[in-house]
Amino acid sequence: MRGKRQRQQVRPKTEAELEKMRVSCRMLGELHTKLRDYVQVGRSTAEIDAYGEKLIREMGAEPNFKNYQGYPAAICVSVNDEVVHGIPRADRILEDGDIVSLDCGLVYDGWHSDAARTWGVGNVHPNALRLIEATKASFFAGMRKAVAGNHLYDISNAIAGYLQPFGYGIVRDLTGHGIGSHLHEEPVIPNYRMPPLQRGILLEPGMTLAVEPMVTLGTWRVSWDDDGWTVRTQDGAPAAHYENTIAIREDGLPEILTLMEDEESDPAVFRPE
Repeated sequence: MRGKRQRQQVRPKTEAELEKMRVSCRMLGELHTKLRDYVQVGRSTAEIDAYGEKLIREMGAEPNFKNYQGYPAAICVSVNDEVVHGIPRADRILEDGDIVSLDCGLVYDGWHSDAARTWGVGNVHPNALRLIEATKASFFAGMRKAVAGNHLYDISNAIAGYLQPFGYGIVRDLTGHGIGSHLHEEPVIPNYRMPPLQRGILLEPGMTLAVEPMVTLGTWRVSWDDDGWTVRTQDGAPAAHYENTIAIREDGLPEILTLMEDEESDPAVFRPE
């Protein structure tokens, strides 16, 4: 989700604030679990959005994407060459072989969560499935560097370094971001390799980040549709998106706050063939 970040110094969250974020993020993990099962051939993207918004409100939360900077829906539903911010439509029907990215968040008790997943619909081409798997695995490669005492761009460089052997396009026009009492906070988190002398901020315990690789089977270059929101690959190649809200911890690897109920915290690393 685009939008103006809250310009402020990056402030680590207190333990009490983190506990509130955990509640919001657990809700979002549950939401994605239910959305995964709802993504089926013949379903419209508008139906997916309506179902997702209904679930969020039944939890007692609010969809933080809806009306944010004018975005008209609760769930960003992006299909095939749409990278992010696809606007749900009643006439956009999922077909066998599509891949669909669901990016959404919610706010509960004043604290935000944000996460994205990409799913295959029906019989999906193996190249697209490998793209989805590698995008997810690149996130976890970044997480191994999301450690207090490291620098922000250690995460960026690990994501890019994992993806480089595949020859995939790593989108540069869109990045991850800080998150907390606002949906978008500092810092900006690139997914591509940064220059050697640029390290980014020092990672401190309590920092909360939304890390989200966006990866394509072709070029990294993207364009915006006339609706002002939908971002798609310039060459029409499929794209995948994987995102979690995380918290930097005092010791060890980060706490991944938005994992789905049955999702492994660190899956086996997928390697290019």
